[in-house]
Amino acid sequence: MKLRLLVVVAVASVFAPAMALPQALTSLASVRVQYMTRKNTVKPEGDLKAQIDALEAQIAEAGRLGKTGELRRLYAKGMTLLSGREWTPAADFNASLVLRTDRVVADSAKPYPLRLEQIYVPSIELRNNLAAHVLLRKRSTPAQGGGAPQPGELVKDLGVFDGVSRDLLESPFAIELDVRDVSDGAYALTAEVSDNGTRLGGATLNVALHKDLDEIVARLEADAARAPEQLRADILFPIDRMRNVNRGRLEARTFDLDKDLASAEAVAAATRSGKDPFAGRTGDFKRHYTLETAHEIMPYRMYVPTAYSGAKPFPLIVALHGLGATEDSFFDSYNKALPPLAEQHGYIVAAPLGYRVDGSYGWGLGTPPADPNTRRVQELSEQDVMQVLQRVRQMYKIDANRIYLMGHSMGGIGTWKIAPKYPDIWDAIAPLSGLGAPDTLERIRHVPEIIVHGDADPTVNVAGSRTMVAKLKELGSEFKYIEVPGGVHSDVVAPNLAAVVDFFDAHTKVPKPTSER
Repeated sequence: MKLRLLVVVAVASVFAPAMALPQALTSLASVRVQYMTRKNTVKPEGDLKAQIDALEAQIAEAGRLGKTGELRRLYAKGMTLLSGREWTPAADFNASLVLRTDRVVADSAKPYPLRLEQIYVPSIELRNNLAAHVLLRKRSTPAQGGGAPQPGELVKDLGVFDGVSRDLLESPFAIELDVRDVSDGAYALTAEVSDNGTRLGGATLNVALHKDLDEIVARLEADAARAPEQLRADILFPIDRMRNVNRGRLEARTFDLDKDLASAEAVAAATRSGKDPFAGRTGDFKRHYTLETAHEIMPYRMYVPTAYSGAKPFPLIVALHGLGATEDSFFDSYNKALPPLAEQHGYIVAAPLGYRVDGSYGWGLGTPPADPNTRRVQELSEQDVMQVLQRVRQMYKIDANRIYLMGHSMGGIGTWKIAPKYPDIWDAIAPLSGLGAPDTLERIRHVPEIIVHGDADPTVNVAGSRTMVAKLKELGSEFKYIEVPGGVHSDVVAPNLAAVVDFFDAHTKVPKPTSER
């Protein structure tokens, strides 16, 4: 075995998968949306179209049989072909690789375990055992003008390891790494795999490292036990999220370890002084609560205008993020336009996670999904939205006649799911780049709608909004439709948020039935 820069033990073991839970990969729903967006952008013709059509028949069959590893392979092949590159045995091998660990979020003072695995058997023919070069980098940054992310700055070369099995599905390659000299922060672990010096592919895993993490966790748990009940979830959130990431239930990117630990410690310090750090707080901040049916602590992001004092009721906007995004979406994306508008127009904003980044906010009034796991995730996604609404109405003086729902992409679809299911709550809604079921609009024919969509959207076709608009016309409902010429999926949001808020300003309903409570 050949080692550089550290002393480690590398062991190939068929028992590794049973010893540690696998880490969460990007959801198949997100992978499929990326693929479909690419396909709709490229608009394949001729031989390429024939290849894609054949590939999609294979995708349908793999989906029917529940072969998720094969689905990931087929989508990777499709993205490669649509990018104008050849799908080679090396490309197949590269797409099969994955890094896993039992501690995505870890105490850097302790040895760090890592496994190089495969999620399917690729077509490549290999005659020799392989080598893996492991590197620790800062998290990658988006490329200027789009495109693939750029590799982050190298932090540490963790060594080259020989004896990597040709079949990592059967025999994952386990490594123990020394990261004691690495500063606290978010990183990307990369393993570059080669055969006699020829690079075959690589895999990357986002990780978070923090020195003395176990001691910090113990201290926060003790603080939470002494804190008022309404603040315990705010203290315990990073611990709960870390454990769920390490169990493979969530992607590592769903929280910021250092930032969330600092926030939890600030809340804990305030409670030790007998203070509630959220009492009278305005501006942009996060809160947390326990979604009992999921046994998980959920985050939600708030904006409270500086003019809010509790003396009079304020209007509320519930904002739903798109697929793969989080509760931060309407705060950190879309040119960060919504918080200033909320401040200017006097709106409280509440943005839930919706349980998972691909939760879908339920299935509305339609038929529940047949798959029980999908059904559970969607149920909890809807519950999270409604629980956040209920909590905000309990904590703040909210004008019951001015509660609004909006969302982009999956959030726009979710807006058209949730609004008809709870028709008495909403005073107006704003689905952006979404689609819905026209037969549900009868239940919200009294709810004014502002709808935004780009006519060149490659992710959610503009026909989704046009169909809903046609039904709203038939029902005689009040609506405003903004169709952006040449607009694609996300670029239509920020320029039209002011119009959305103006539309909400113009619509206040008479007192509503008590069925909303």
